[in-house]
Amino acid sequence: MSTQESLTTLLDQRETIQRQLQAVERQIQESHRAQRAEVIANIKGLMAEHQLTVDDLSTAWPGKRRAQADAGAANKLSGRTVAPKYRDPATGSTWTGRGLQPKWLKAAQADGKKLEDFAI
Repeated sequence: MSTQESLTTLLDQRETIQRQLQAVERQIQESHRAQRAEVIANIKGLMAEHQLTVDDLSTAWPGKRRAQADAGAANKLSGRTVAPKYRDPATGSTWTGRGLQPKWLKAAQADGKKLEDFAI
């Protein structure tokens, strides 16, 4: 068998294997879809049997709603100004104590001053 014939044979085998792989992947997807449909049908049946609604489930399992509620609470607080807690006596610059420390405060602390020295 020549090199060209060997290469052609290998390429044909590769294509066959790729087609088989695609077929297996399609079977897996179909299996997942069928399982999902079965689970949904079971859940709907249980909900009907126990007279439950989607709202009943969301209050019994508040994970997503709690996250949404927390986000709403954070949004209510966003945009509010916070009173400064520290002031640089030399320049009058202030810092609320939130976020990164300003350069003037880091420099003063490097010189040996304490954070409390700048409290307002």
